Amino acid sequence: MASTFLERLKRGDVMIADGATGTNHQANGLLLGVPSEEWVFDEPEKVTALHRAFVDAGSDIILTCTFGGTRIRMRDSKYAAQTRELNIRAAELARSAAQAREGVFVAGSMGPTGMLMEPFGELTHAECAENYAEQARALTDGGVDFLLLETFFALEEAQAAIEGVQRASQLPLVVSFSYDQGTRTMMGLAPAQVVHAIAPLGVAAIGANCGKTLDAMEKIVAEMRAQNTGIPIWSKPNAGLPRMIGDVASYDVGPHDMGEYAQKYIAAGAQIVGGCCGNTPAHVAAIAAAVRNHSPQGTLRAQR
Repeated sequence: MASTFLERLKRGDVMIADGATGTNHQANGLLLGVPSEEWVFDEPEKVTALHRAFVDAGSDIILTCTFGGTRIRMRDSKYAAQTRELNIRAAELARSAAQAREGVFVAGSMGPTGMLMEPFGELTHAECAENYAEQARALTDGGVDFLLLETFFALEEAQAAIEGVQRASQLPLVVSFSYDQGTRTMMGLAPAQVVHAIAPLGVAAIGANCGKTLDAMEKIVAEMRAQNTGIPIWSKPNAGLPRMIGDVASYDVGPHDMGEYAQKYIAAGAQIVGGCCGNTPAHVAAIAAAVRNHSPQGTLRAQR
C-alpha cells in the first residue's frame, strides 16, 4: 500500500516538489495579464501536460493550477461565478497527471488574496477565512492529497487563511511564506517569527517559496531549522530574478545550479525541495537527480 503524504513526512523522506506554473504557461502561450487559472477551463490539455512533465522530471509533489483561485482574487475573471468548479477541475487535472507514476502527491495551491488585511486594508479576518474555506473545500472535493498556502507575506492573512482551511478540510496543510526582501517578507517578518507563529497551529510543514536569491533561501531554511520545532521544512525558490525579454520573463539560474542548491537546502534542514518562478521541468529533473544521487540508496532522509 502506498504511503500517505503525512507518513512520508513522519518517516523523514526527502521529497521533490514541482516547478513553476505561471512562467511555464506564459512560455507556452499564456498572455500577460491572463490568470493561469483560466487555462483550467480554456486549455486543460496544456495544464495537464505541464503537470505530467513535472511528474516525468521526478516530482513527488505537483501543485494544482489554483494559486489565484480564491473567490476574492477571481472576482475580475471571466470565471468568477465558477470558482468552486474551477478549483475542483484543477484538482482533477493534476490528479490525472499524478497517476502516471505511483507515489505522486497533489497539493492544492492557494496563494494570497492580493489584498491587505484590516487595519492596513479592507479585507476582514472573517472574509479572508471564508474565502480560503471555500477554496479548500473545493480542492478537497476535487481529490488533492494536501493543501498548500503559499507565497504569504503577512501573518494576519496567513492566520485567517489557516483558520478557514482547517474549518473546511481535514487534509494536511503546508504553509509557505515569501521572503522577497532577502531574508524578510514584504511585511518585515523573519523566518523565526513565522515559525513560532505558525508552528502551534497544527500544520504539517512550514516553508518558503519564491524570494530573491538561492543563497538567501539557504539562510531562511537554516533559520527555520534552528527553531527546533521538529516541523518539516518546505523550500521552493525562484530560479533567480527575472529579466523581461519582450513579453516573456527570463530567469538566469539554470538546472545545474538549482540541483546543487537543493542539496544545500537539504543539508540546512529542508525536507521538501522544488522550484518556484522560472523553474522548468528541466530544473526539476536536475533537482531530482542531484537529490537522489546524493544518497547511495536513492532515498534521502531529512536531518533531524
